[in-house]
Amino acid sequence: MNITKSLGVARGVIFDESRLYKHRLQEHGIEKEKREYMELDEPEDGQVPETPKLNNRATVVAKMKHETVVVIIGAGPAGLATSACLNVLYVPNVVLEREDCSASLWKKRSYNCLKLHLAKQFCELPHKPFPSDAPTFVTKNGFIQYLDNYISRFNVNPLHRRIVESASFDVCLGKWLVGAKNMVSNEVEEYVGSYLVVATGENSECFIPEVSGLDSFRGEILHSSQYKSGKNFSDKDVLVVGCGNSGMEIAYDLSNWGAQSSIVTRNPLHVLTKEMVQLGMTLLKFMPCDYVDNVMMMLSKLKYGDLSEYGFRRPAKGPFYLKRATSQTPVIDVGTIDKIKNGDVQVLPSITKVTEDMVEFQDRRVNHFDVVIFATGYKSTVKKWLKDDGGLFNEDGMPKNSTPNHWKGENGIYCVGFSRAGLFGILNDAKNIADDIYRSLCEKRST
Repeated sequence: MNITKSLGVARGVIFDESRLYKHRLQEHGIEKEKREYMELDEPEDGQVPETPKLNNRATVVAKMKHETVVVIIGAGPAGLATSACLNVLYVPNVVLEREDCSASLWKKRSYNCLKLHLAKQFCELPHKPFPSDAPTFVTKNGFIQYLDNYISRFNVNPLHRRIVESASFDVCLGKWLVGAKNMVSNEVEEYVGSYLVVATGENSECFIPEVSGLDSFRGEILHSSQYKSGKNFSDKDVLVVGCGNSGMEIAYDLSNWGAQSSIVTRNPLHVLTKEMVQLGMTLLKFMPCDYVDNVMMMLSKLKYGDLSEYGFRRPAKGPFYLKRATSQTPVIDVGTIDKIKNGDVQVLPSITKVTEDMVEFQDRRVNHFDVVIFATGYKSTVKKWLKDDGGLFNEDGMPKNSTPNHWKGENGIYCVGFSRAGLFGILNDAKNIADDIYRSLCEKRST
């Protein structure tokens, strides 16, 4: 049974079902514990209740030692969604975040022109749809506002400036021990929980590949996370390395600001519009993936023609198949292809070496550049601090099991935000984890 569904905790909660849930808590002996963590005000009949506020989600049991039920590491959308789902189910939890704000990737490490690549119905977090008047494709600032409202609505209270240094499972206690450095007090704190949720996600640390001679480059080197807009690069020769969605959008933005923009492409890729993707995701609810992929590739060819003459090769497999099988995302075009066809953005092959301000490419061309921006993605840092992974992660810090069986390990460890499905994957993972923890708590109380 889907507990979230049974409790009616979507938008517009009806408290009759919430009272039923409280009765279940009492049956399992959880009601008394619950009252130690929260104040619950019963709304009047017909009113929509507020999510209960947690007084002390982490109970201090010794100096600098805090005990709770669930420890969540990471306050991006994945961690926020999981905490919200647990709060709806009245499960005490604490969220630890290394930055000084929640959703720091969106607030601090994303470019100004960014919009959600998927329609809003595929990007909402659990229990809170986007407002009906929000645009179909939400802007960066619009999504940040949505997240701030989400935090307030579900009383998610992350502890910021906590850098997790270790997390291990104590077999004797049967609990997870998490050591985190408080960057404000400069003290090490210990958090003890029955369950651990790793919500640091796939985009934890910037990745820049090794390039021969890169350390000799005289110009400016950036990662895409440092790029805000092309305003400061007007009239400069800028090379963008990586032609995923970030790379293509940055190349487009640079050109709009008057930079001489070039982009490096290596691997085959699909190019679609955001409307095509929206149509495809809708069709996937009713039709096989192969059929939808054929439709997408036909529409792409009608829209863009043969892109091989511009340096792009199309994969043999379809875009949605590749997303499911390899996590390769199609490029969602914002206008870059037109700029490439018009000659405003140049497409170049792989880099062979860099010498001072000159870059040599695989086709032996040598071009001058003032700036190199690496839109080469991120990597997981889980293995740096997680001592016991419960069989959940591989050596790269990604789940060993493929979707949809990737989110749960042994000894009460879970991961969210690692499905390679973006915000769309977070919604299901967060609900599954919260429901599974709740079931486990009820089973413990009944034995």
